[in-house]
Amino acid sequence: MIKINHVTKKFGHFTAVNSLNLEITTGEFCALLGPNGAGKTTLIKMLVGLLKPEEGIITINDMVLDRNNNKLKKKIGIVPQHTNLDKDLTVKENLLFSAKLFKIPKIEAEKKTNELIDFIDLKSVENKTTRKLSGGMKRKLMIAKALIHDPDIIFMDEPTIRIDLNARRRIWDVLKAMKKEGKTFIIICII
Repeated sequence: MIKINHVTKKFGHFTAVNSLNLEITTGEFCALLGPNGAGKTTLIKMLVGLLKPEEGIITINDMVLDRNNNKLKKKIGIVPQHTNLDKDLTVKENLLFSAKLFKIPKIEAEKKTNELIDFIDLKSVENKTTRKLSGGMKRKLMIAKALIHDPDIIFMDEPTIRIDLNARRRIWDVLKAMKKEGKTFIIICII
């Protein structure tokens, strides 16, 4: 599904990613492990089209990834390290707004939003504004936002950072359930 061939990314004289070769198959759970500054987030940014490699090529489903390939971008869900939620919107409103960005018809968006709220266990907070959510609930909402358009590939930058152990377990349970549906995950973890 994802092929990374001799990919290099530099920032001035600093090489963040050096001639990386990697192949990730459909339905795989791939973790990128390393200390801060190892190039993990840089690689993710290249994989989602935010950065362009100096050398090498990235393909997803045999299509070359570039910044303007909207067909590929619709197959990708992203859970960034930092929250990108609208604090003044409720959980449900955040999801409906995300659906609108992907041009999902209103009836379908409502259905998908309700399914995700149930699936990710956000029912008890669906009408709360995001600013009133715990860290674990915010991370779960971030995952739901990444799934609103039913992507094939989900990129997650430290999905369980700064949350308690119980919320962390629940998030991993959700991810395992999605893997059974054939989703491919690329997850960044700091060691």
